[in-house]
Amino acid sequence: MIDQLTYIQKKGAEIESVVDDLAQLRITVFHDYPYLYEGTLAYEKIYLKTYIQAEQSFLFAVYDGSKMVGATTCIPLKDETSEVQKPLEDAGFDVNAIFYFGESILLPQYRGLGLGHRFFDERENHVRNMGNYTLCCFCSVNRGDDHPLKPVNYRPNDAFWIKRGYKKEATLQSMMEWPDLGETEPTLKRMIFWIKSI
Repeated sequence: MIDQLTYIQKKGAEIESVVDDLAQLRITVFHDYPYLYEGTLAYEKIYLKTYIQAEQSFLFAVYDGSKMVGATTCIPLKDETSEVQKPLEDAGFDVNAIFYFGESILLPQYRGLGLGHRFFDERENHVRNMGNYTLCCFCSVNRGDDHPLKPVNYRPNDAFWIKRGYKKEATLQSMMEWPDLGETEPTLKRMIFWIKSI
């Protein structure tokens, strides 16, 4: 299967050319636990505008034919929204020295092919090429251990992230909002930061 896939890279304003594909993929993948995201294209385009407007933002995407089946993004933290910046600012970090990793998403049938590692490699290489950055970080949603929609066989990505050299910083938390499944209005979700020196 991996031989039939194609890969693209986009930076800054170039991301707009595939924004519909990325938005649809995000809606599909984040529909599942733990995000349980009730997404719309309109809501997505507002969110993704941040990446389109940031000169050093980066997208690496995987296509199977004409369909985007996987994607990952990153952006300088100074170009992210205030709810992402504030926890690190408040903890004394220099936001100008940090790159924030956005989504890392794959349709289920394309998992287990090594693309998760490829996504981290591509983003980390992009950050190194930018220079002047010393840390990478991302957030993961914390749904607790007893969420009613948590699948019986659910395994978090913690072990994979630790293997990649990221450290969970439970004291660094942000609140982000999006509509849960069945909701029409966004509600707040607790997000935990993971950090790695680059």
